[in-house]
Amino acid sequence: MDLGTAIGFILGIVFIIYGILLSGDIITFLNFESILIVLGGTIAATFISFPLNKVTASIKVVKNAFTDKKSEQVEIIKQIINLANIARKEGLLALEDASEDLSDDFLKKGILLIIDGTDPELVKNILETELIFIEDRHLEGQNIFETMATFSPAFGMIGTLIGLINMLQELDDPSTVGPNMAVALITTFYGTVLANLIFQPIANKLKGRSKKELAIKEMIIEGLLSIQAGENPRIIEEKLNTFIAPNMRKNINELGESEVA
Repeated sequence: MDLGTAIGFILGIVFIIYGILLSGDIITFLNFESILIVLGGTIAATFISFPLNKVTASIKVVKNAFTDKKSEQVEIIKQIINLANIARKEGLLALEDASEDLSDDFLKKGILLIIDGTDPELVKNILETELIFIEDRHLEGQNIFETMATFSPAFGMIGTLIGLINMLQELDDPSTVGPNMAVALITTFYGTVLANLIFQPIANKLKGRSKKELAIKEMIIEGLLSIQAGENPRIIEEKLNTFIAPNMRKNINELGESEVA
């Protein structure tokens, strides 16, 4: 669980509600018609803009914004170094048994390619091609939430225009001008909050997650090619350490001298 994301959402909502309560009544800001126009319009426009299966798939992607596998890079490096030691001591074919315990499908696929005797250049091309398609899939999810962040303020303005039109129809009763104006502006409020507190932050978070995952995949490719080239596990470790922050590298050293020998 990424506490930063959860805390950010909670604080954003708390501060908005607290700001409202300091100078008004929260009930004033609850309007079903405004929510219907903004949220319903945004969802409808998103369905028009993207294929249905892509939109529904993006809903599943939201969970990535709330999860943060900080130790994933370290664990992958440890696995690669372990595989390098096995390959050095027992040969590349011995990696077949070790590959069964790998949880990362990308790493497992690369190991199987190496076991099959695939040319190193072809291994690199296959994995880099898959990397391109992974990035494209990530971009689809990001684009959907960025689009929703664009649509929601627009539908907020549409709701405001609807409210203003209704208000103008009742100008003969001055007592209704204030309440109707407030309701009209609430839709703009909803659209802005949805765009800047939910949709755009989720898109930004997914961008960060995608960048991190792609970096891990690039690290895996580098490690696999080094294993196939028969490089010393210590050298492989040093190469892979360049992909992670210095404060994380000490965890790699916990492998022990016997494992990297």
